[in-house]
Amino acid sequence: MRLLAVTYGTEGDTRPLVMLCHGLQAAGHEVMVLAEGGTLGSAQALGVPHAALEGDIHDEVVALVSRGNNMAAASRGLARMAQRHVPAWMRQADAAAAGCDAVLTGGLAAFVGMTVAERHGIPVIGTGMIPLTPTRAFASPFLPRLRLPGVLNKLSYGLVNDAVWRTFRRPINEARRAMGMPARRTLWRDVPMLYGISPSLMPPPADWPANHHVCGQWRAPDAPWQPTPELQAFLDEGPPPVYVGFGSMTGFDRNTVLPALLQALAPRRVLLFPGWAGLPDGPLPTNVFVIGPAPHEALFPRCSLVIHHGGSGTTHSACRAGVPSLVMPFAADQFFWAARLREIGVAAEPLSPKRLDTGTLGRAIAVAEHVDTRARAAALGRAMATEDGVATAVRLIEQGQRPTNGRALPA
Repeated sequence: MRLLAVTYGTEGDTRPLVMLCHGLQAAGHEVMVLAEGGTLGSAQALGVPHAALEGDIHDEVVALVSRGNNMAAASRGLARMAQRHVPAWMRQADAAAAGCDAVLTGGLAAFVGMTVAERHGIPVIGTGMIPLTPTRAFASPFLPRLRLPGVLNKLSYGLVNDAVWRTFRRPINEARRAMGMPARRTLWRDVPMLYGISPSLMPPPADWPANHHVCGQWRAPDAPWQPTPELQAFLDEGPPPVYVGFGSMTGFDRNTVLPALLQALAPRRVLLFPGWAGLPDGPLPTNVFVIGPAPHEALFPRCSLVIHHGGSGTTHSACRAGVPSLVMPFAADQFFWAARLREIGVAAEPLSPKRLDTGTLGRAIAVAEHVDTRARAAALGRAMATEDGVATAVRLIEQGQRPTNGRALPA
């Protein structure tokens, strides 16, 4: 098969899709990944064919994250992003879809992928690392964590999905008309979905359609990783450290949040990944070792605790490593994953960058380090280690392409 994968977002959106495409490539299929240029490092490293979509996600994510969970403000920001980039994304994806057997689509370019699949008369398969399928079990991950009746939980997905569609509808329809296609008034329906989510972390809700699958994490193949000599020396000279890193999140005061965390963690050894936020001003304690980007799959099993923002990829990697988490969510689905980890007993209550007093941090760390929390985290890690999300997704895609009517969908 020949497959096109289209997404737009941060590393957490692109990397899992690249891992899926790497698995498809290993199974003998041709793939092409279109994504934001700065997130394609994993594709280059693994030899997965790829090309950059227009746009620089760094400035756009900084603007969106600064809005937190303000849905109206975030929608306006997304609308401006769509207006700027959708025409170019559509041209690039339309050219790349020629001769393909199916389109995998997700992230902020999902509607672009659906459009070009429709134009070329080939199946489209939605992909996600966040549950987007309506269910009575829980509300949309993009809404505040509220306890709602089941029927309202399910309705919340329509509210969010329709709001996102409205922000993209105008530029999508302008691009459709430019390609000789009729405008769409409503969302695509009955699109099959493959989720790079662990069923051990989030079992599939009983009311999901049969062609919406929770496959397991789409992760990098196991490969040797050699830390730098300095990092190896730090790891060897004491007990497993605490990892602190918030990835692409910048919507916090690094000179307040990071010193508060480091003070609460002392005298524990700490691996600090500054990410996009950067280092705090002033000297760091001697128990802190600053690292650059490193593969979570290899690093987290060497840690005692992972303090992170709750992105889907980081959450999965921490859980698979069998270590507890402390989560400080900033925006979007991060609140969902923070709540999920607390519910299954592998993390304390989510932290807030606005409430980092000594008592709050001390209690949260104590919960994360409790023997029962560690035991539950280790059991979750063992369960996730038996999953092969890439192989499951590849099998489902292959099964869905066996019919010859040109419109096959995953089983």
